[in-house]
Amino acid sequence: MSETLQELAAQIELKRPDSAVATEIAFGELTVTVTAAGIVDFVEFLRNDRNCRFSTLVDITAVDHPERPARFDVVYHFLSMYQNSRIRVKLAVREDEMVPSIIDVFPAANWFEREVYDMFGILFSGHPDLRRILTDYGFRGHPLRKDFPTTGYSEVRYDEVLKRVVYEPVKLVQDYRQFDFMSPWEGAQYILPGDEKQG
Repeated sequence: MSETLQELAAQIELKRPDSAVATEIAFGELTVTVTAAGIVDFVEFLRNDRNCRFSTLVDITAVDHPERPARFDVVYHFLSMYQNSRIRVKLAVREDEMVPSIIDVFPAANWFEREVYDMFGILFSGHPDLRRILTDYGFRGHPLRKDFPTTGYSEVRYDEVLKRVVYEPVKLVQDYRQFDFMSPWEGAQYILPGDEKQG
């Protein structure tokens, strides 16, 4: 299987040097990094090339890297039933950048792209109906971004008096919303009870 993936990676690098930035084989799967501008042509090549024939779009998702200038990785997974292989395609995109929609090549991308927009706030240019799909209409923010507070911004409950669902801002006694993610064992500037007895 590894030889087949290496051959496929070499073919992609040879035939699509304009859009394929890098290839890597890990965990029995080929990952191809592409440019955002070349994503539509690249997935069309994956679908139509007789050595690829990746006819099934399995999923589109994203990964948030807030420390990077190109904050998000948009990740596509494809399946070729003809070649019995899978491929992962990813591209890096800034927060203010749009990713071309691949709906014209794979109509199944419609809801996947809406989900990525809803969860991460990534915009897809050329999408015919880019709106939220998993959260409510008035929802603020994008829940899978790493800077989204763990409690969210509002809570939902059913009001018996009003006989309807009401939205209220989250009110916490202590500020649990923001974390520094520092482990108490790494670089802590305080002494825990019992630690002063070392030596």
